[in-house]
Amino acid sequence: MTDFSSIDPATGATVWTGPATSAAAVAVAIARARSAFPGWSRTPLAERENRLRAYAKILEERRPALADAISQEIGKPAWEALTEVNAMIGKIELSITAHHRRNSEFSGGAAITRFRPHGVVAVFGPFNFPGHLPNGHIAPALLAGNTVVFKPSEHAPLVAEKMADAWRDSGLPAGILEIVQGARETGATLATAPGIDGLFFTGSAQTGLWLAEMFARTPEKILALELGGNNPLVVWSPRDLRAAALLTVQSAYLTAGQRCTCARRLIVPTGAAGDAFIAELVRITSRLRVGVHTARPEPFMGPVISAAAATRILAAQENLLAQGATALIASRPLRAGTGLISPGLIDVTAVAGRPDEELFGPVLQLIRVPDFSAAIAEANATRYGLAAGLIADDPAWYARFRDEVRAGLINWNQPLTGASGAAPFGGIGRSGNHRPGAFFAADYCAYPVASIECAELNVPRQIPPGLET
Repeated sequence: MTDFSSIDPATGATVWTGPATSAAAVAVAIARARSAFPGWSRTPLAERENRLRAYAKILEERRPALADAISQEIGKPAWEALTEVNAMIGKIELSITAHHRRNSEFSGGAAITRFRPHGVVAVFGPFNFPGHLPNGHIAPALLAGNTVVFKPSEHAPLVAEKMADAWRDSGLPAGILEIVQGARETGATLATAPGIDGLFFTGSAQTGLWLAEMFARTPEKILALELGGNNPLVVWSPRDLRAAALLTVQSAYLTAGQRCTCARRLIVPTGAAGDAFIAELVRITSRLRVGVHTARPEPFMGPVISAAAATRILAAQENLLAQGATALIASRPLRAGTGLISPGLIDVTAVAGRPDEELFGPVLQLIRVPDFSAAIAEANATRYGLAAGLIADDPAWYARFRDEVRAGLINWNQPLTGASGAAPFGGIGRSGNHRPGAFFAADYCAYPVASIECAELNVPRQIPPGLET
């Protein structure tokens, strides 16, 4: 096995070093999960719920240590890392509630519908929420009776190990949750393995497209994709400019712009109203604290995931500027060799043929439009469809926005990054494959079986013509 390391993106310090799982070891992990599946799937639901609740209790006890691991590997400020751990804990009861609502036995006509787990499912974890997002697949999958092989992001192996420790210490029997560590090669080995019955992935559209193309050849396997977006945020003449600017900052720059729901395109009206809002946004954005997770006072945002990611983001900004964009606030490197960069606000109104790509970092692209119809058209000018938001006082604007904008998540006068675990989470277009997660994750963790049943063997009352008796 080859060793690899995770790196603190704010300092360059090594956080964790360990072996990448070999192809042979991936096969062994799948075999262990396969062997554990019959017993786990027959375990009473109440007992599976107890195991999940025991896991949540351990997360509560280890909250500081897990949050610190998230901060070290991802660079999140401590306050934000703690909110992620809290979301992981809250996900357990939400998953139990969702399972009962979405997967409970029911009758319809003469049929009874029950639900069965798929078998062995793979879960790929992203780096931006290394605990919460894979947890959102793992918990409902285990609850439904599946066994899981978890491949975390190569940027967050320590967080994954702490999650695996918590599951083991909760009393989860061996083989029900297997973890395989590594980078692209490990993921490709797991995704293409014949022994899995499905794969749940949250991450980039590029990887999602590769998975969709590959799984098209295996329709017997379930594939659930939650991908990114080129998300629009429309700010339409709000009276409270400060509140609107604060909501925009949280929409664009939380987690250093590394949330799949972050605003990528800011759409405002031309003229004095738009100018006044932009001035307030520039004022607040210019004052954001960016720094290492140990800094005091705490920063609003930390680094992007790596020095290489910072370089790509700054290069994309330069490309836009070369095409005619104007930097109202230029994103710039704050510490060489790290992922620390400042937030940027770039006016791309004059850029023809703007690339419809997810710029996964703290660079917000401003677009000015003449009227609300143009704002809606601009919002929909994307092949993605994850999240969209409107900041406006008039409910009539929102009624139209909600009805005409194409996205799976549409918020009004709230940060675009706000999402509820008690609701479905997912998008359309290149933002997924119509299998929303969060509360609806229960839907892809089990399949329905419809049965028409009779305890006694009776001659049918109606015999079709031509059938001799």
